[in-house]
Amino acid sequence: MDTFALIMTVGVALFFTYTNGFHDSANAIATSVSTRALTPRAALAMAAVMNLAGAFLGSGVAKTVSEGLIETPHGSSGMAILFAALVGAIAWNLITWYFGLPSSSSHALFGGMVGAALAGGIAVYWSGVIEKIVLPMFISPIIGLLLGYLVMCVILWLFRKSNPHRAKRGFRIAQTVSAAGMALGHGLQDAQKTMGVVVMGLTIADVQDHNEIPVWVKISCAAMLSLGTYAGGWRIMRTLGRRIIELDPPQGFAAETTAASVMYTASFMFHAPISTTHVITSAIMGVGATKRVSAVRWGVAKNIILGWFITMPAAALVAAVIYWAVKLVFG
Repeated sequence: MDTFALIMTVGVALFFTYTNGFHDSANAIATSVSTRALTPRAALAMAAVMNLAGAFLGSGVAKTVSEGLIETPHGSSGMAILFAALVGAIAWNLITWYFGLPSSSSHALFGGMVGAALAGGIAVYWSGVIEKIVLPMFISPIIGLLLGYLVMCVILWLFRKSNPHRAKRGFRIAQTVSAAGMALGHGLQDAQKTMGVVVMGLTIADVQDHNEIPVWVKISCAAMLSLGTYAGGWRIMRTLGRRIIELDPPQGFAAETTAASVMYTASFMFHAPISTTHVITSAIMGVGATKRVSAVRWGVAKNIILGWFITMPAAALVAAVIYWAVKLVFG
C-alpha cells in the first residue's frame, strides 16, 4: 500500500507540473506572441526547451518547499497530506485556466500544502509561510510594477529620436531573447517547487533520508513542465497578451526583462518561491502605465489581483476536503 501510495502521489505531482506548464506557459510567451515577435508554436517550443534547461539551474527553491513550509509528515497519513495538497492545487489550476484567469500555480500548491497540513494535524511553519510566501506575494508584484515602469521609461528616453518602425523591428528581435530568459526563469522557479514535493514523498516512504534531489526527479519534473508548456494555455495567453493592454514590441521586451530579472534575483539570492504569474502580470501593468495610466484596463487587472488573493485559501479548502475524503475511504 505504501508503494502504491508513493507511486500515486508522484504521479499526481507530475500531473500538477504538467498543468503548471500549460497554465503558466502564457507567462513566458504571451507578450512575444501578442506583439508578433514569435509565432505561437515557435514561442511554445522555445519556452518548453528553456523551461527544461531552467529546471537544472539550482535547488534552493525546492529545499524551501520541502523543508520550510510544513512539518515533514510521516506514514500513510503523511502521504495522504501530500496527495491532497497536490489535488487541491490541480483543481484550482484547472478552474482558473477554464476562466482564463492568470492565477499562480505556485500559490495554489502552497495553499494546498497548508490546507492539507492543517486537516492532517501537522505543524505549519507560519513564519516560513509568511517570510517565503506571503511577503514575496505582496513585494514581488510591487517591484515588478515599479521596475517595469522604470525600464520602459529608460527605453522611451534612449530611443526617443529613433525611427519608430526600425526600433519596433529591433525590439521584436530582442523579444526572442527576453522571452527565452523569462522561460528559463519559469523553469528555475516552477519545476523546483514540484521537485520539493516529490522529495517529501520519497522521505515519507523511507526511500531516502536526505533532502537531495535525485536526478530522475529533476528530469521527470522538468520534462512534464516542458510538455505542459508546449501544450499551451491559450485562454490565459489572451488575457495577458491582449486584455490588460495592447502591447507593442518595446513594451513586451521591457515587461519580460523586468519579470525575468525579479525571478532570477528571488531564486538565486533569496531561494524564495515567487509567482511568475504575479511578476509578469504586474510588469505588464507597469509598462503599460508609461503610455498613460488609463491605457491599462484596470477592471481586468482588478479581477486578476482578486484571483491572486483567493488562490491560496481556495486551494487550501479543496485540499482539506480531499484529505478528509481520502482518510474516510482508506482510513
